Amino acid sequence: MPTPTPSPREIRHAFRHSLTPGQQTALVSWLSFTSTFTTVRVITYSIKDGKGPLHDIKAGGVHLHHYLWGILTVSAVGGVALRGDDRFRRHPLVAAAYGAGLALIVDEFALLLDLRDVYWAKQGRLSVDVAIGVIAGTGSLLAGWPVIRHLRATRKTQALSG
Repeated sequence: MPTPTPSPREIRHAFRHSLTPGQQTALVSWLSFTSTFTTVRVITYSIKDGKGPLHDIKAGGVHLHHYLWGILTVSAVGGVALRGDDRFRRHPLVAAAYGAGLALIVDEFALLLDLRDVYWAKQGRLSVDVAIGVIAGTGSLLAGWPVIRHLRATRKTQALSG
């Protein structure tokens, strides 16, 4: 018989009790990176194909690439890390902002490396997207493994006692 999906309450409990504060921060950051990267890929492909309501952002006729927003976000997180007190530095929103900002930068790394807009230049772009997606998903899974282990152990204990 398949085990039912854990409830949000069970997941929160496992998150709080199976991870140290540093591990919690890493997991939130990985999940944010993964979801942001995936969302940005979907949005950029839809913009490239001319589908959907979103379009490139321009200022004075100049395209503002999304790595700019990533650099600003990671810079703000750095400011919090340097000057914020511990409760702000460890706040899940800071970890989420870091992961999201990093995803925005990584997504346009080729542009930063060449300093030219080579974003769609190669046919192999899909393979890069898939590779980064696999890395992001694997990192999220590894960072979250203690939570999964905790949920499994809880379910096993409940099954044996009930």
